[in-house]
Amino acid sequence: MKLICIGRNYAEHAKEMNSAIPTEPIFFLKPDTAVIKDNQPFYYPDFSKEIHHEVELIIKINKAGKNIAPEFANKYYDEIGIGIDFTARDIQNKCKEKGLPWEKAKAFDGSAPIGQFIDKKNISDLNNINFHLTINGNTIQKGNTKDLLFSFDTIIAYVSKFFTLKTGDLIFTGTPEGVGPVATGDQLEAYIENKKLLSFEIK
Repeated sequence: MKLICIGRNYAEHAKEMNSAIPTEPIFFLKPDTAVIKDNQPFYYPDFSKEIHHEVELIIKINKAGKNIAPEFANKYYDEIGIGIDFTARDIQNKCKEKGLPWEKAKAFDGSAPIGQFIDKKNISDLNNINFHLTINGNTIQKGNTKDLLFSFDTIIAYVSKFFTLKTGDLIFTGTPEGVGPVATGDQLEAYIENKKLLSFEIK
């Protein structure tokens, strides 16, 4: 299983990061050791002092595909979930300053808590999905798929030009504005519409 993460897929998030709005999907990978399941806690790593949350909808690939045409991309996933792309922002900024890759800021162990998945048949409009993140009961990030720069199908088609997608692969589809730090003791909960699909503590 591989985790494919789309960067800067919401214009307002790109702006808050002082980054250019992309003209084609930007993506990076996380290993399977990044995954945290079953609402297990996230343990704050000792190598960073600035871990940021980025809530994202996730597509679960249901069959292998390569060079998938956009019009057929919808056949390659049946479920949508939600998760967090944790980022060691201090490390990422140092890497960016030196022009270095920044996987160690994005792909570290436990950097991808993943919640439950729901059947996409239960979603009336994939282009109008509300989702949000709360920390300690306060809504911190809110997003809607109508604001995606690149749709689910576009992402699948684009990524499959470079990587063969396999059953069980996960695509994090980008985070909306409002990213920020987490602290030990925080309780994070992530929702699709009003359904809570992820809940865990920072330890």
